[in-house]
Amino acid sequence: MGLPELIIIAISLGMDAFAIAVCKGLSIKKIDIKTMCIIGLYFGGFQALMPTLGYLFGFSFHEKIEVIDHWITLVLLSIIGINMIREALSKEDTRLDDSIGFKTMLVLSIATSLDALAVGVTFAFLDVSLIISVIIIGVTTFILSVIGVKIGNICGKKYQSKACLFGGIVLILIGIKIVLEHLGIINF
Repeated sequence: MGLPELIIIAISLGMDAFAIAVCKGLSIKKIDIKTMCIIGLYFGGFQALMPTLGYLFGFSFHEKIEVIDHWITLVLLSIIGINMIREALSKEDTRLDDSIGFKTMLVLSIATSLDALAVGVTFAFLDVSLIISVIIIGVTTFILSVIGVKIGNICGKKYQSKACLFGGIVLILIGIKIVLEHLGIINF
């Protein structure tokens, strides 16, 4: 997997955190750089931690399923992508309080990074540098989260569903690309 694909995955994974950060920005009356960075560090940190855990888990049984690893990657990325698309198209109103306390941010960070855990499992099947990957994912999510808080505070909720929709579609397309590359149909 090349750097462009990795950056696209990082952006796609960061879209959940971006969407929640937009909601946080909506609920916080007075935004300052410290608050934005705290939210970014929670989301970015967990988005970096979870692929590492997923990679370690996936690597432990990689040799046993190497023959079908590309299909597993497609299924996992598709499930994550479909969930993101479903959330984007859902009519549910996601309202968050303005707390950035440990318990609140821990729950939100875990919830938004579960997809990164699954992506980490797929990394074990691919030729990818784990250290570079988690740094790119963590930093990208941090940046998206900080921007999301600010956008939420300024613009409102209208971008949340679009971010999730975009992220979900991109994850599914990356899964399809990986299968097509493995089958020799395309070569990027």
